[in-house]
Amino acid sequence: MASTDQRPAPDVPEDSTKALLARASQQLSRLVREEMRLAQAEMVAKGRRYQIAGGLYGGAAVVGVVAFQALVAAAIALVALALPVWLSALLVAGALAAVAALLAATARKRMREGAPPRPQQAIDSVRADLAEVKERAHR
Repeated sequence: MASTDQRPAPDVPEDSTKALLARASQQLSRLVREEMRLAQAEMVAKGRRYQIAGGLYGGAAVVGVVAFQALVAAAIALVALALPVWLSALLVAGALAAVAALLAATARKRMREGAPPRPQQAIDSVRADLAEVKERAHR
């Protein structure tokens, strides 16, 4: 008959489990803090890039508005070849107002389609999760 050596388990102090859990908790906390610092640094760097890009977009918008104003002046001058200047300015302004009204009506329709502005899918998902937890709690 083969004998198996059964050695008694070495004495492990009870504190070791507590100490291991405490150390694991500290390491996890430190890891989370370091990850948060890394994420913060990354977001600051990206924010700077977006800030510069936003400024460039703003400059482009200003130049675009000035260019549009020049085109409007050219359109008025073109119509003024056939009509008095005041009437050509009035006609061009009326056409621009009609385009603005059409854009505003379209925007209003789109805004109403998106109303209310809340994350309905996320809300429904959370409600379903809560219902599941309540159901399992009653079992």
